[in-house]
Amino acid sequence: MPKNSKVVKRELDDEVIESVKDLLSNEDSSDDAFKKSELMVDDQEEKDADVEEGSDVEDERPAWNSKLQYILAQVGFSVGLGNVWRFPYLCQKNGGGAYLVPYLVLLLIIGIPLFFLELAVGQRIRRGSIGVWNYISPKLGGIGFASCVVCFFVALYYNVIIGWSLFYFSQSFQHPLPWDQCPLVKNASHTFVEPECEKSSATTYYWYREALNISSSLSESGGLNWKMTICLLAAWVMVCLAMIKGIQSSGKIMYFSSLFPYVVLLCFLIRGLLLNGSVDGIRHMFTPKLEIMLEPKVWREAATQVFFALGLGFGGVIAFSSYNKRDNNCHFDAVLVSFINFFTSVLATLVVFAVLGFKANIINEKCVIQNSEKILKLLKMGNLSQDMIPHHINFSSITAEDYNLVYDIIQKVKEEEFDSLGLKSCQIEDELNKAVQGTGLAFIAFTEAMTHFPASPFWSVMFFLMLVNLGLGSMFGTIEGIITPIVDTFKVRKEILTVICCSVAFFIGLIFVQRSGNYFVTMFDDYSATLPLLIVVILENVAVIRIYGIDKFMEDLKDMLGFSPSQYYYYMWKYVSPFVLTCLLVASIVQMGLSPPGYNAWIEDMATEEFHSYPPWAMIICISLMVLAILPVPIVFMVRRCNLIDDSSGSLASVSYKRGRIIKEPVNLEGDNTSLIHGKSPSEVPSPNFGKNIYRKQTGSPTLDTAPNGRYGIGYLMADMPDMPESDL
Repeated sequence: MPKNSKVVKRELDDEVIESVKDLLSNEDSSDDAFKKSELMVDDQEEKDADVEEGSDVEDERPAWNSKLQYILAQVGFSVGLGNVWRFPYLCQKNGGGAYLVPYLVLLLIIGIPLFFLELAVGQRIRRGSIGVWNYISPKLGGIGFASCVVCFFVALYYNVIIGWSLFYFSQSFQHPLPWDQCPLVKNASHTFVEPECEKSSATTYYWYREALNISSSLSESGGLNWKMTICLLAAWVMVCLAMIKGIQSSGKIMYFSSLFPYVVLLCFLIRGLLLNGSVDGIRHMFTPKLEIMLEPKVWREAATQVFFALGLGFGGVIAFSSYNKRDNNCHFDAVLVSFINFFTSVLATLVVFAVLGFKANIINEKCVIQNSEKILKLLKMGNLSQDMIPHHINFSSITAEDYNLVYDIIQKVKEEEFDSLGLKSCQIEDELNKAVQGTGLAFIAFTEAMTHFPASPFWSVMFFLMLVNLGLGSMFGTIEGIITPIVDTFKVRKEILTVICCSVAFFIGLIFVQRSGNYFVTMFDDYSATLPLLIVVILENVAVIRIYGIDKFMEDLKDMLGFSPSQYYYYMWKYVSPFVLTCLLVASIVQMGLSPPGYNAWIEDMATEEFHSYPPWAMIICISLMVLAILPVPIVFMVRRCNLIDDSSGSLASVSYKRGRIIKEPVNLEGDNTSLIHGKSPSEVPSPNFGKNIYRKQTGSPTLDTAPNGRYGIGYLMADMPDMPESDL
C-alpha cells in the first residue's frame, strides 16, 4: 500500500472528510456496510513515489520483471534478419570497411537521438504509439494509427520468412542435407541430372523448386504451396502463444530468443576462422575502398539501414518502453541498444564473410582443376607450346597462384587466340565480389557453404534455428506495436485481440505461400514500409520538438532521468535529424522514381532470374500499400480539425490495470501548454480546501470510475465523478 494512502472503514455517509486524522478517528470496525467500499487518500505531491513503490489498491500497468528482460526485448526487436543478410551486403557493396564510417556517423546523427526520443516518450506517457501521439497533440493521433498499419503490413510477410526458416530447419535433420546434390531423374532408358538443377546449382534448385515451387511470374499464382502453408501456420501459432499474455509471456521467451543468436554467431565465427579461405573473405570484407565512401548513394543506403535497424517508427520501441518505470535511465538504454545492434551487425558480417571466403576458396579450387585439365588437353593437341609453361609447374597438384601465373603467360602469348581457348581466370576476389543479400544469402549461398562443413546437418540446424529466433524477436516487437496501442485506446482484452490479429494475419498471409508468393514478399518489402515509416518518424520529431516544445521536453527528461541530457540532443532533434530525415525521404522518393518497378522472376527453362515489370494491377497494390499506411495521419487530422466526432473535451481514454481487469480511464488531453511531466488538467489540480484528495469507490457500483491521470497517466479508483467523454478514435 502507498505510504501516504490508507484504506479504512467507516459509517457510510456523504460527508466530506477534512483530513486523514478525522478519517481515522471515525473508523468503525463493526460496520459491515462500509466493508464494501474502498477509500483512497492520495497526496498529489508524493504520488510519483507512491506509484513507483507499488500499491495494494491498484496494480500498475504491466511492467518488466527486470531491466535485463527489457534490454533483451529491445535488442531482440532491433536485431533482426537485416543484421545478418542486409548489413554484410551493404558493407561489401559500399566500400568494405570504409562503409562503417558513414554508418557510425549517421548512427550518431539520426539513430541514437531518434531512438532515445521514442524510448523517452513511451516511458514518460506509458502508452502505445496511438496514445502517445494523441496525448501530445490529438490532431496528430494518426501517427500512431499509421505505425500500427505499417507494423501489420510488415508482420504479414516477415512471418513468412520465419516460415521458410522453419521449413529449412525441419529439413536439416538428415545426412547428407537434401540440397547437397542435384536430384537424379529416371526415365525408361536412362538416368540423368535434373536439367534445372544442372543449369544452376543444387542449393538454388532446392530453394526455388523444392521449397518455394515457384511460378514463372507474379500473375501465375499456381495455387497454395502446402508445405509453406503449414510452416506459416506454425510460425503464427508460435507468435500468438508467445504474445498472448503480453510482456508477461513474451518477456520470458526473450531470454532465449535474444541470446541464442549470439551463441550461434560466435560458434560460426570460431568454426569459420578454422576453415581454409576464411581469412581471405574477412580481408576482402574490411579492405576499405575510400573512393566509394564519397558517393551520395553510400550515405543514403547507410542512413536507410540505420533507420530500419533500430526499428524506428514501428511503435514497438514505444510499446516496450511504456512498460518501464518513470525513473528508468532510457538514455543509457538508447546508447546501449544502438551499439549492441551495431556490433551485432559487425559480428554477423565477420561470420558471413568467413563462411563465404571458405565457399569462394572451394569454388576457386574447382575452377583451377577444371582449367588445368583444359590446358593439358591444349598441350596434347598442340594448340599450346610446352615452352610457355614454367618448369616448376606441376599440373597434378597445381596451386591457385601457379595457375594464375600460367594463365597470365598464355594470355600474353596467345593474345589474339586467347578467347577461343575457353580458359577462365580463377580469382577468389571475383567470387567474393558477387554481392548476395536477403534470401539469396541465407537460403542459397550460406546453405551451399554449410554443405562443405564437417557435420553439416548440425550447423544447418543451428543456423536456421538462429534465423527463427532472430525473426521471432523482431516479430514480438512488431506485434507489440499493434497490440499495445489498440489495447490502450479501445479497452479490448489483450488475449482476444492477439488471437484475432494473428488469425487475420495468417489468412491474409496465404497470398505469400502461393507459388508466386515470393514475388508478393518482394513487393511488400519494397513498398509497404520505407516511405511511410520515414514520414511517420519525421512527424514524430515535429510533434515532440515543434508542437509540444523542445524546451519543455528537455525539462521533462531532466525530471524523469534525474539529470539534464546533453545539449547535443537538443541540436540533433531541433535541426540536424529533421534535415537528414527530409533529405533521406526525398532521396528515397527519387530512387523509387528512377528504379523501374518490378521483380526478379525465376525462369524454369533457363534456370535463371529475369527482371519483370509489375503489371498494372500490381502497381495499384504497390501504391495502395503506401497510401493506406500513411492515410490515417490526414484522416485523424481532419476529423480533429473539423470536429467531425463529438469530442468536446478532446480526451483520449487510457487503460488502468487492477487484478487482471481493464478499467476505463478518461484522460484530458486539452491544454498542450502544460508540461508532460508537471502538467495537470483542471480536474487534476488539488482542491484548495484540503491537503489531501480522498477518492472512494463503491464495490457495488455498476460502473468503474477513475481519477485523473496526474503525472503518471495511471488511473486511481475514486468516488463518483461526472462522466467524461471518451475519444472515438
